[in-house]
Amino acid sequence: MKILVIGSGGREHALVWKLRQSPRVSQIYCLPGNGGICDEATCLPGDPKNIEGLLAAAHQVQPDISVVAAELPLTLGVVDEFTRRGLRTFGPTQAAAQLESSKGFAKEFMQRHQIPTAHYAVCTSEDELRKSLGLFSAPVVVKADGLAAGKGVVIAATKEEAATAATDMFSGKLLGTPVANVVLEEFLEGEEISFLVLSDGERVVPLVAAQDHKRIGDGDTGANTGGMGAYSTDALVDPGMVEWLLNHIARPVVAGMKSEGMVYRGILYCGLMMTAKGPMVL
Repeated sequence: MKILVIGSGGREHALVWKLRQSPRVSQIYCLPGNGGICDEATCLPGDPKNIEGLLAAAHQVQPDISVVAAELPLTLGVVDEFTRRGLRTFGPTQAAAQLESSKGFAKEFMQRHQIPTAHYAVCTSEDELRKSLGLFSAPVVVKADGLAAGKGVVIAATKEEAATAATDMFSGKLLGTPVANVVLEEFLEGEEISFLVLSDGERVVPLVAAQDHKRIGDGDTGANTGGMGAYSTDALVDPGMVEWLLNHIARPVVAGMKSEGMVYRGILYCGLMMTAKGPMVL
């Protein structure tokens, strides 16, 4: 098989590294890849945001399947376009990718399908946000509703700080571009875990859990960076908890997607806080 992997990060590097070990794989291409990926695959020039360019690359190399894990091309609908042209693709459709691209959509989806998550409010204006702040006690988590490369989250110690962070998100001062919606979320205490599964749209298979080093200073101090590195070990989540997470989070998400006419085929990422009351999706 020939495989095309779309993306340029550590996630794509791990996928290329593992796919290369399969005896069924004869050639791996990666667009655009990076310096490390070039040791494992043939890197192709291009912009993963350019759907027409991705289609042209696929036409050139004729992969048996394309693997898309990078968020931006997924949210732009690359899987939909590839599928429309008869190209086999592993990745969620544009509609299903809203779980990653819209925090508001994800929270409302979890509420509809009884998936455990923190209390929240989706705010479309500063006035609505200030009213909603009255429903929360400090500290308050403030999230930009959109892709922010892991940097669209502020843990505000006070409501005043939360209001300022939200204002800066609405105006574009914080992230460089304005956001239409801001999500307020209940602050949860516990250990943060990244739980990932592979799904074919029907079934799920767990991967090993991982943990990020999120904040820039020792002792979880300083700004949230979106990840100062990560590690993975079987000791993070025991087998009993893995089964619980599959039954109460991963399988309900995939089933909920199907019931709403969406297909989540790909890597499903669940950011969890292991609280005293049990795991909650962030």
